[in-house]
Amino acid sequence: MIVNPILTGFNPDPSICRVGGDYYIATSTFEWYPGVQIYHSKNLADWELVARPLQRAQQLDMRGNPDSCGVWAPCLSYADDKFWLVYTDVKRYDGNFKDAHNYIVTSSDVTGTWSDAIYVNSGGFDPTLFHDDDGRKWFYNLQWNHRATSLGDSPLHSPFGGIVMQEYDASLQKLVGQSELVFTGSKLGITEAPHVFKRNGYYYLITAEGGTGYDHAVTHARGTSVRGPFELHPDTHPLTCTDTADKQLQRVGHGQYVETPGGEIYHTYLCSRPLPGLQRSPLGRETGIEQCEWGDDGWLRSVDGGPQPRVEVNPPVGSDASESAVANHSKPKNYQFDSPELPMDFQWLRTPFPERLFSLTQRPGYLRLFGRESIGSWYEQSLVARRQQHFRYTATTFVDVNPQSFTHSAGLVAYYNRFKFHYLQISHDETLGRIVSVMSCNGDYPDGALSFAPANVVGVSAEGELGLHVNVQDHELRFYWTDAKEINWQQVGPTLDASVLSDEAGRGEHASFTGAFVGMLAFDTTGRGLPADFSSFEYCPNK
Repeated sequence: MIVNPILTGFNPDPSICRVGGDYYIATSTFEWYPGVQIYHSKNLADWELVARPLQRAQQLDMRGNPDSCGVWAPCLSYADDKFWLVYTDVKRYDGNFKDAHNYIVTSSDVTGTWSDAIYVNSGGFDPTLFHDDDGRKWFYNLQWNHRATSLGDSPLHSPFGGIVMQEYDASLQKLVGQSELVFTGSKLGITEAPHVFKRNGYYYLITAEGGTGYDHAVTHARGTSVRGPFELHPDTHPLTCTDTADKQLQRVGHGQYVETPGGEIYHTYLCSRPLPGLQRSPLGRETGIEQCEWGDDGWLRSVDGGPQPRVEVNPPVGSDASESAVANHSKPKNYQFDSPELPMDFQWLRTPFPERLFSLTQRPGYLRLFGRESIGSWYEQSLVARRQQHFRYTATTFVDVNPQSFTHSAGLVAYYNRFKFHYLQISHDETLGRIVSVMSCNGDYPDGALSFAPANVVGVSAEGELGLHVNVQDHELRFYWTDAKEINWQQVGPTLDASVLSDEAGRGEHASFTGAFVGMLAFDTTGRGLPADFSSFEYCPNK
């Protein structure tokens, strides 16, 4: 069976395309670098991360981007013997403006080098590029209306100003003609994330509505022209989750249609899995897939007729779907830093210049982090981390660092954003010398900003590697340390709230869009870039 979610941990806004017998899904990465994750599958069940195409400054530079800005809702397609990737780089979150810049990159090989970015427009976010069968290309995106009096829906004026479209001339590498408003959505509102496909003379428009929280939904509409008008699906939302209390997959919305070579129909969507008894989802918004079918009325619905996606879905007929995905997902991962390349599971924040953050060659066998700006920086932060993919896990790292001042810090961090993190640091105290201590922020501003002061200070040996360990059990998080020569794990500080590291914590579900990470961090607020050397990192799922 296909087991949902198919892409676990922070993997929202799935855009799917098929090339022959190969399927690809692109997901949003927001402020994490490199930009956009692309996964590959042969059977829709087993998925492998194969590419992050936005890897250089000309394509993406997010220094200064606020939390949960950056790369929103990419669209991946294949036409003219190459892949096309459309994406937004959002530069502002708060206030009436978004400053959302839309770009296109292409590549003949999804795992190869992608082209320089072509700037398209800045009128809104969540762009898509539709390749019509006559060879013309059409660019759709949400139109952002900065004159809004509220970020809510009616009766107040919403900034979500409907879906606009314009022709894209690939030879000129620019939009041509006039922009047209083609769809204003359903009564649910907050209409965004357009995708278009064509079938039997109809142009089907898929959008996401209801925001990113528990009212999220997939909306379908269709028309006989790329310009509409588009009539709503008789059920309006063929995929959504209402009455969410007892559902494993919640916050369902934002997806795309794909057809197998044999004519079977599937539809991706994003979803979340809240912690039991809480509306908090540390794993972020994940990617699922549902099997669908065409009705006699020419509208798409799930095979069981209802809008609630299922946890288990039949794979395509004749596929070799196996249990390997589930089995691999539950295995520990032990990362050794003995290669000049960072392991694929890891990312960093915002900057296209990772050589200023870390090196895998200066001290062979170690990941060397150069202490840069603080854990709260939006510019240059030496934080290398991987996604949390399980409600229960442990992570362990060993670090060689000898701080000479409280201004220098390195350690193990469970991180969501600058206002939601738990950090076990090695630093220096004028009285105790080298110490381990906990630094924690329990929510978004203003209150969270007051929680930076380190607490639970423990004096440790003056030099040598130290082991740092975190144990997360649902909403409970505990930190431990040990001397690397004599493994004797000792808890540091109290049990912390792991559910803080979620979209819904702090300012709430519509203000944060990523997911929890766990990884390694170093900062040096003197500006000297003092290093910290990490010899290994282990991530171990727990039952």
